[in-house]
Amino acid sequence: MNEELKWRDKLTPEEYRICREKGTEPPFSGAYYNNHADGRYRCKCCGEVLFESVNKYDSGSGWPSFDRPAADGVIRREEDLSLGMRRVEIMCEHCGSHLGHVFEDGPRETTGERYCINSLSLDFEADKHG
Repeated sequence: MNEELKWRDKLTPEEYRICREKGTEPPFSGAYYNNHADGRYRCKCCGEVLFESVNKYDSGSGWPSFDRPAADGVIRREEDLSLGMRRVEIMCEHCGSHLGHVFEDGPRETTGERYCINSLSLDFEADKHG
């Protein structure tokens, strides 16, 4: 089975549009925008742990925002010149899934970066308490 068919079988049409075709979900619409539970955010496509809830913050942007990835080497960055703007696209290093973009307007007291992520590109795994 070719790679595209594999992803089309695994993902919903909207997940495929975001993760494989570099789409964007509308602001304030994603399942994880207002998620305040403790846990980790995994890549929707391959399951790699990409972000931890301890690094999530409310940026007011309308998308889940993090000040850093869960570990070095899990995020790939590429220049994105689409939409007439210069941005930095971020993808899962393991499978190449589109996640969103990283900006330099994050919390200055930490990294100064804002990883702006589509909820549809993630799965959330809550911490087990007790």
